[in-house]
Amino acid sequence: MLRTAPPGSPYHRLGRTDRHRWWKPIVGTLALLASAAVVTGLLFIVAAVVGELANRPYDADGFPTFGPIPDTALLVASLALLLPLVLGTVWLVQRRPAGTVSSVLGRLRWGWLGRCLLIATPLIIVMLFGANLLLGLTDESSILDPVATWVGWPEFAAGLLMVLLLVPFQAAAEEYAFRGWLLQAVGAYLRTPWPGIAFQAVLFAAAHGWGSGWGFLDLVFMGVLLGWLTVRTGGLEAAIALHVVNNLSAFTVAAAFGGLSADETMADAPWQLVLVDVVALSAYALVIDRLAARRGLATVVPPALVVAVPGEPSALTGSEPQASNAGVESRG
Repeated sequence: MLRTAPPGSPYHRLGRTDRHRWWKPIVGTLALLASAAVVTGLLFIVAAVVGELANRPYDADGFPTFGPIPDTALLVASLALLLPLVLGTVWLVQRRPAGTVSSVLGRLRWGWLGRCLLIATPLIIVMLFGANLLLGLTDESSILDPVATWVGWPEFAAGLLMVLLLVPFQAAAEEYAFRGWLLQAVGAYLRTPWPGIAFQAVLFAAAHGWGSGWGFLDLVFMGVLLGWLTVRTGGLEAAIALHVVNNLSAFTVAAAFGGLSADETMADAPWQLVLVDVVALSAYALVIDRLAARRGLATVVPPALVVAVPGEPSALTGSEPQASNAGVESRG
């Protein structure tokens, strides 16, 4: 039988069930890394074989290239594969419902996710305009700007279709890996969430590569803020919403103006973009935190939570003694 954390457990402690052993988060992390390497390797091997058979040209790294849109799709898809791998690791290694990575209710709270998307969308749009305005006022152009002019409707339509189909899963997968698995892995050992929040934020920034000091700090700040917001709201929904809207906006602009082939990422962000990011992300966190409090959103495991898992007996809350939180509502 799968087990969940005891009633009253906050999000970062959801891996601390009565079946927790000191080695499980470590083994799970290694298993996740190994499986990601294998699956990604297989994906790129298949792509290399197809490229060879199709007599495709090679890029500077000696890998077949299929064009900006297919190449971007391959990269984004390889990151999106982290999502099922994280869920599988939680179920197989820790023997708890995969949904406990989503929230304290053992599932993704779709209604709450929708509300977060409604807040994130206009904020990201304002952030993009604000960044461009500040760059213009300081007589600088961001290295994240598109490298070419309008690509035309046919190419943009193809790029936009790829973005809409794959990018939401890529952004969500990163949240499940960093704000989900890593935060809960550290939280299985420590009651305070801050070491886990800091740990995953630094790794999140490092995973984007080293570009500029400002870009690295921007990514660390984003990781810390989304980690705090995840614990504060009891789930990944707010982080997923912001990440999805942010990436959709960036990839859509890139698809429109020929930027899909660019190597730059958020790690290369200039100080102007970082300044706007800090203000916008802080505003988002404040609004989400207030809205969650007003709605009485569940931020800890409610009493007698039963998580339905297909093919498994019902997953019951663990038996570790915890303070009762009977007054917490379980809205989603």
